[in-house]
Amino acid sequence: MRPLRATRPTRSPRSVRPRRPRRRPAALLLAAAGALFSLALPASPVSAAPSAAAAPAPAPGALTPVAGALTPYDISTVYTAGVSSGGYLATQLHVAYSGTVSGSAAFASGPYDCAQGMLATALNACMDTLQDLRLAQLEQATRDRAAQGLVDPVANLADDPVYVFSGTRDTTVRQPVATALVDYYTHFGARVRYNRTTAAGHAWISPLGPNSCAVTQSPFLNDCGFDAEAEMLGHLLGPVSAPATQPSGALIRFDQNAYAPGGSAAALSMGDDGFAYVPASCAGGAKCSLMVALHGCKQGYAYQGFGTRFVEGAHLNEYADTNGMIVLYPQAAPTATLENPNGCWNWWGYLGDSAYARHGGKQIEAVMRMIGALRGSTPPPTGGTSVTLPSVDAQDGYVKAAADGSGAAVGTLEDLYGLALGRGTDGKVNRTLLSFDTSRVPAGKEITRAYLTVDRSGGAGDPWASPAGNRLLVDVRSGCFGGCAVEPADWAAPATVAGAAEFGPFFSGRAVSGDLSAAALAALNRGGTTQMRLGFAAAPPSIAYLFVNQSAPVTLTVEYR
Repeated sequence: MRPLRATRPTRSPRSVRPRRPRRRPAALLLAAAGALFSLALPASPVSAAPSAAAAPAPAPGALTPVAGALTPYDISTVYTAGVSSGGYLATQLHVAYSGTVSGSAAFASGPYDCAQGMLATALNACMDTLQDLRLAQLEQATRDRAAQGLVDPVANLADDPVYVFSGTRDTTVRQPVATALVDYYTHFGARVRYNRTTAAGHAWISPLGPNSCAVTQSPFLNDCGFDAEAEMLGHLLGPVSAPATQPSGALIRFDQNAYAPGGSAAALSMGDDGFAYVPASCAGGAKCSLMVALHGCKQGYAYQGFGTRFVEGAHLNEYADTNGMIVLYPQAAPTATLENPNGCWNWWGYLGDSAYARHGGKQIEAVMRMIGALRGSTPPPTGGTSVTLPSVDAQDGYVKAAADGSGAAVGTLEDLYGLALGRGTDGKVNRTLLSFDTSRVPAGKEITRAYLTVDRSGGAGDPWASPAGNRLLVDVRSGCFGGCAVEPADWAAPATVAGAAEFGPFFSGRAVSGDLSAAALAALNRGGTTQMRLGFAAAPPSIAYLFVNQSAPVTLTVEYR
């Protein structure tokens, strides 16, 4: 489900018929998913969630966050570590950007892209063992993505240190799932250390944790009688010095909106505030490593008053002071809808982000920008670096034709159902036309990225599987395909750049396209209108279609510098 938005004004020549709200099957599915999330998603046990009133008072010597920004330091190596949904994201970052990330640690999570964009798989194969997670298929998918340039070369993973922890009392992410992560990395030649004998529940393991080892409950920081961080860091970094008694560095609170693609952290289910712990030695110019520490569900700063308990209880800041290590703590946040109510990291493709586990994934790219800012390899954000353009209401629409393009006509059901794609009940194949005023991109700026966002408003069947492997592509035309108003000839009119981007399968809610190609960015008309045509690469042989954006325009987000 998505927030209600204002209905577009009545327009000519089409008339808008009154509609009453209906509870569609997709909404029912999301409601069921939300019920599951509260009980079953990583770091989301059956115990009650913490409230702001229940938050403990700061411990003596607790860090006070200081507002600031991410500035460059002399960083030699980068590692990721996380628990549960954060463990999945830590692995996604490592695999997608193994040229940057030199090793990873995962508490209570499974292999790379285990969910494959499907909620049922996430629940039944990547947390429980009710479904085969198909490890060989996941490994081959990684190799295929590397061959396509969607993740960094898999050869980078060879000899990388990886630490995996799975408690024997963890019934949220079962131990065979974590063992599959070990096998996954081992097959790519990584050096894996696996702690699988501790009687721990579902949690980050830390001597600072207030919980006993075997429980699964908030704040999901468990003391198991040993120093898991010494074990983890010793494997990732090599021999480490003993931790400081109390952290003495600076905890910087920074604005995550500055690093979120599109400029809105909330749109990615991330919080406004992120944190970075910087020891005095690193601030003074010493060469340091960087650890990206990723909390689990219900552990984010913005989740019901949870605050900085993970930041302070992970037992990383103490090691940072004595081992020259900066710790970056990005923050996920809950959505107001059932997409992600517990503030989990995106490891199953919520909010329509089909690229969530590879280059272009919204959260991955946000974290990589933070890493770049700390390493000095990404210019610091200056604000105002993107613009989101709505499609021009009077010029959008759809056209339909036979599979060979004959008998083209303008579709007439947009105001009732939305913009049509795929093969309808009349046997015609539909393509959608959109117009954008790209003159609104500031003059003199270099366009670095652009993508479309749509909202599904109905449909039937699966056009991505009809035929198998079908692709929903975006064609770009500098100017208009014909006249800027939708006309039958738009169905087959030549594009300036064909197949400039692609939408992965989505069956409810919002979806974001892949990035427009470099050629398409160059084709954006800085002096006026740019049109885009959405259509499936192959005509579905039977009824399989979807409608998008019944109640609001499609948007084009353009980033620039």
